[in-house]
Amino acid sequence: MRRLARLFAFLVLIAVPLLSQDIASLEKRITVRKLPNGLTLLVMERPEAPVFSAYTLVDAGSVQDPMDETGLAHMFEHMAFKGTKAIGTTNWPAEKVALQKVEQTYAAYIREAERRVGRDDKKVAELEKTWQDATKEAEKYVVRNAYPQIIEDNGGVGMNAQTSDDQTVYYYSFPSNRFQLWAYLESDRFVEPVMREFYKERDVVFEERRMSTESSPFGRLYEQFIATAFLAHPYHRPTIGWASDLHRFSATDAERFFRTYYVPSNMVVAAVGDIKSEQALPILEKYFGRLTKAPQPIEDPTIEPPQRAERRVVLTEATQPIYVEGYHRPDYRDPDDAIYDAISDILSNGRTSRLFRSLVRDKKIAADSAGFSGWPGVKYPHLFAFYAVPTPGHTNDEVRDAIRAEIERLKTSDVSDDELAMFKTRARADLIRSLGNNSGLAAQLATFQARFGDWRELFRQLDRYDKVNKADVRRVAAKTFVPENRTVGIIESTKMAGATPAEKSEEK
Repeated sequence: MRRLARLFAFLVLIAVPLLSQDIASLEKRITVRKLPNGLTLLVMERPEAPVFSAYTLVDAGSVQDPMDETGLAHMFEHMAFKGTKAIGTTNWPAEKVALQKVEQTYAAYIREAERRVGRDDKKVAELEKTWQDATKEAEKYVVRNAYPQIIEDNGGVGMNAQTSDDQTVYYYSFPSNRFQLWAYLESDRFVEPVMREFYKERDVVFEERRMSTESSPFGRLYEQFIATAFLAHPYHRPTIGWASDLHRFSATDAERFFRTYYVPSNMVVAAVGDIKSEQALPILEKYFGRLTKAPQPIEDPTIEPPQRAERRVVLTEATQPIYVEGYHRPDYRDPDDAIYDAISDILSNGRTSRLFRSLVRDKKIAADSAGFSGWPGVKYPHLFAFYAVPTPGHTNDEVRDAIRAEIERLKTSDVSDDELAMFKTRARADLIRSLGNNSGLAAQLATFQARFGDWRELFRQLDRYDKVNKADVRRVAAKTFVPENRTVGIIESTKMAGATPAEKSEEK
């Protein structure tokens, strides 16, 4: 440990001037512009290669899903790849009429299907067929995969999107000579999105839920664990949505979600690469300036009340056992946020971390173990969680006791100088690595601009890390990791993970 600490200290001496140089150069190469409609643009010149990466962040995720329309944020993410009025259709005026009929017939069908008194099943079947016929008629105008195909044909790579509890992001990279094409494509899908093949895509999302949650023991545990840990705050709802909601919300609902949250004042667009700000900004203003100005949505999710007693979720499954426990902590803006990062690093970063050495290497009671923040998001108060996967012959109780022993160490004795120094050096090294490519930079800059209103907070974070001391770690551990603030999740295996071959044979 001491040799490693000395090595890391040496790396710090190298990294500090390099990082200082990068900060100064970044300020010269980064331009931030807020358009009259409220959208924030961020352009960074990085001419190492004739390419650029773009990252669009919408400050809305599954927390913003309406109560009876969970999964809607994720559903709209899927729709953003279906094209526009100009892309993905053989005849937009005719398709528009057809899509309106789809919505009219679906509304009639779902209204009758959800009637609680006096429902006419025959009428429900007739209305469902009418809706399905209207859907098939609208599909006649669809040119499938037209939007992503244009990107691919013009050298675009890495096209993807992600919806989390906190936000939705869209990203890909392009050759620099396709910058104007990207600006047109990216802005156009948010100027006037088309709910094309909505119900077909809704079925795809439901299948995603089936595979990731309903057919997965760990997915079932995660969903039940989060729903138990958060009683009031929307974090208790799954990002992919509850099954019943995925069967009922409509394209009209998705468009209403878009009109509420996909407004310019709620978006940050970053482009990093071989582009000149003076040339790029007029293009960005031309295309992204088309988005309609609207008020920034008010964020007022229900506040999670303080937890007063331990909560438990126990699933019995024919699979590998696993142990999880989580503790409520404040959001990313909390003054102690850097201290939680230090605790996570000391417990879990690499093969020298405390949990790995204790549970995996020395006691050999777990195949893996870690502790981390940010579950299920960071924008609102969330969880610091621990987990361990018992090895054959060992139990959840054993790994639980070992995890809590490490927690008690944090609360009752100081971390070492070496551990604290290694955390600070790794944090600095991680930042330097993140500056090494366009896509990482675009993501980091857009995220910090959205979260703090200033991308420079990415570097100010290092100052907060440098101020973390031993007393801080003990204080935060002592106030957070207490029994009444704890939620436990367990999978108990029906296959007796520690059984001998003879015992397994008897069990069968």
